Amino acid sequence: MASLDQFLADLDDLDDEEAGGDEDRGPDDDEDAEDDDEDIDMMGGEDIQPKSSSGLLATGRLAALMERIEGMMAAGEGDNEHEYSAIVACNEMIIDVDDDVEAIAKSVRDDYAKRFPELESLIPNPLDYARVVLKLGNETDLTSVDLTGILPSASIMVVTVTASTTAGTALPEAQLQKVQDACEQVLTLSDNKQKMLAFVESRMGTVAPNLSCIVGTQVAAKLIGAAGGLQALAALPSTVLQVLGSKKKALGGMAANTGLEQRHAGFIQRCDIIQNTPPALRSKVLRLVSGKCTLAARADSFGDARGGAIGQRFKDEIEQKAIKLQEPPPPKEVRSLPIPPEASGKRRGGRRLRKQKERFGMTQMRQLTNRVQFGQEEDTTSDGLLGVGMLTAGQHSGKVRVSAKEQKLQAEKNKKQRTASSSGASNGLASSLAFTPVQGIELVNPTATKDSKEGTETYFSQTAAFFQSAFGS
Repeated sequence: MASLDQFLADLDDLDDEEAGGDEDRGPDDDEDAEDDDEDIDMMGGEDIQPKSSSGLLATGRLAALMERIEGMMAAGEGDNEHEYSAIVACNEMIIDVDDDVEAIAKSVRDDYAKRFPELESLIPNPLDYARVVLKLGNETDLTSVDLTGILPSASIMVVTVTASTTAGTALPEAQLQKVQDACEQVLTLSDNKQKMLAFVESRMGTVAPNLSCIVGTQVAAKLIGAAGGLQALAALPSTVLQVLGSKKKALGGMAANTGLEQRHAGFIQRCDIIQNTPPALRSKVLRLVSGKCTLAARADSFGDARGGAIGQRFKDEIEQKAIKLQEPPPPKEVRSLPIPPEASGKRRGGRRLRKQKERFGMTQMRQLTNRVQFGQEEDTTSDGLLGVGMLTAGQHSGKVRVSAKEQKLQAEKNKKQRTASSSGASNGLASSLAFTPVQGIELVNPTATKDSKEGTETYFSQTAAFFQSAFGS
């Protein structure tokens, strides 16, 4: 939207023009005006107004700037200061033109909504909307209207189908003329904007050589125009510069993921470096280009142009990194298995380890089989193939020597058996009949425990005898 000061200045200019016209008007002019009013009333009271312009077209600021641009374009290269001031003025005017186009387009949508209310949602671009409105008018049969050069085929089909079922009504002739005049104003402002952008592009080689070297003059001019000047562009961070100029596009009900343009990117995605990069790597290259463009714009804004040497160096770095990203990954190196150690480390001893060695140790019989006595022939088995070593009956009387460890284990086993028998445990073969030399067969209880001996049993026993006393004779 245009600022309040601009609207007030436009009103002051209109008031001055009306006042000047009233001062110059004479009595004859008043009579002629009265006659004209009478003629209009005689014709039926119709109020036919000529085409009127509003906003920037009504003031002389845009027209003066366009004359200045045309003069500089015809003269060729001029003073750098004058060219830079003209570029700054063009950038400011481009922003005002965009605001004015949005304001006029909104009024066009509000007025034409009575005729075709669904058209606003189908065509969000104000320039395309103005061109379609000029083509349609009050036409009811859209099959006879050619929209080929304005909209794509998919959007034309959607607009045609929607127009056949719309609930809008035809506009009066005066209101339709007003809408068409506003559409022509939008297109005129758009043409002036394109001329200003062309002028800025032609002068970008001298104003911002480093930025133009990276992204090109056309993209650099759009970035400077969208930011509002080279100083404003240099103040922006790279993340904002990356999305500068991005707009959400509606494709008339069609799919939005067409893949033609990248998400979160603006004018900068149209440069040659990004377009020559594969789609899978464009997001990474886009961030690189945005960061280098910010540095190049700051170098240009502070007067460190150096004929575009800084921009060329940044461009070479971006291209090298882009080529590096496109290289295939290195093949995986096939490594051989490590050499196993010849001997394992010493293991800690203990009861568990000793038992394990005993379980897998060599028996005494195997040791004797492996030994051969010196100077004697080894005996063999019955088939004569397997030698028995020192495991022969003649040398060891048919017995196998038992090691000290096995003897210890056997002794512990016998001790346990004796303990079990003394505690009264029987192995199932004990009997209550006992054979004695005196009474023969005697019935006793083998599980009964004997009472402790009495103190007088030694002296009064039947088998006891007297011993010679040490004090007797």
